[in-house]
Amino acid sequence: MTTVPESEPGPSGEGVETAEALADDILSDVASIVDEAADRELEPQDVEAMDALDSPRRLLLVHAHPDDETIGNGATMARYAASGAHVSLVTCTRGERGEVVDPELAALEGDGPALAARRALELGAAMEALGVADHRFLDDAPLEGESAADTAAVHYEDSGMAWGPGRVAVPAPDTAPTAFARADPEEAAARLAGVLRAVRPQVVVTYEPGGGYGHPDHVRAHEVAVRAVELAADAGAPRVAGSEPWEVAKVYEGVVPRSLARDLFGADGAEGELPSMVVEDAEVTAEVEAPEQLEAKVAALRAHRSQVRLRGAEMMISHDQWLPVWTTEHYRLRTGRPAPAADRADGRETDLFAGVAPGSGRGASPTA
Repeated sequence: MTTVPESEPGPSGEGVETAEALADDILSDVASIVDEAADRELEPQDVEAMDALDSPRRLLLVHAHPDDETIGNGATMARYAASGAHVSLVTCTRGERGEVVDPELAALEGDGPALAARRALELGAAMEALGVADHRFLDDAPLEGESAADTAAVHYEDSGMAWGPGRVAVPAPDTAPTAFARADPEEAAARLAGVLRAVRPQVVVTYEPGGGYGHPDHVRAHEVAVRAVELAADAGAPRVAGSEPWEVAKVYEGVVPRSLARDLFGADGAEGELPSMVVEDAEVTAEVEAPEQLEAKVAALRAHRSQVRLRGAEMMISHDQWLPVWTTEHYRLRTGRPAPAADRADGRETDLFAGVAPGSGRGASPTA
């Protein structure tokens, strides 16, 4: 603490000189504090959090396996990344048990560790194509007070699946004990909640409750994401890293309007023949159009070479059926306040951040 020495102003103005010296001392003290803070080495997660908070708009997506994010939300991710928003992706597994569609990579199928390593690289390349710099795997996120060694020992693996009636996925008969579908959902949610507190997204995107088409990892990802949003906002939540709670303003579920089901799935819309991601048109609350991001989405899909086949602007992901690479992506608001676009008669939003106060985690009043 700087103190002022007692002095009496003399004829040469010593009192004025003492005040000036005091100001210099204060400035010097402040400069020292700033220098010490600059010299102090920050933890990687602190640096990531600071980088994220530089952006007033922050979007975080939760997906089960590599390629899910690009197929369902690639155009949305690229659009917001290009606009300057901070886009984060949390992937819950590394796709160890997925099928391999590229004949040149066929030897990887059944080799979990090798396939996981390959798909992690593919995911990194896909994120580069979409302009997304912040990607992390859920099992790398620590709990409060957890040692680095204990975090490293956690591994959420692809649960595998089989196809049931009506093109709906069911759990694989030989699901491993380390499978994400068998993970403690409360612990997994606590890990994700720590990420939410660090990144502080206003908007979170994940699957609808059926996981899109029933895959057990997708269903668990939905459950974990929804619970994590609750835990992140709860100051008393146990095991959640980060001392400052964070309230997410809006949570969206990726969906497909029934009117597009025939074009996307070749189905006639009869009950029981459509996956759970297909909802009535009236349930769709947001429609993000990003035709300018077609090239970026195609490039990201091409990066997922072990899982996706491409033919121009068409993709094949299963059932030997070619689908268009869509750049209009649809969402259903699960929590938060809708803010429909004023120029749309259907009441849909065109911006996932609509009605959200910039830089905050609380929704502003919806626009007319």
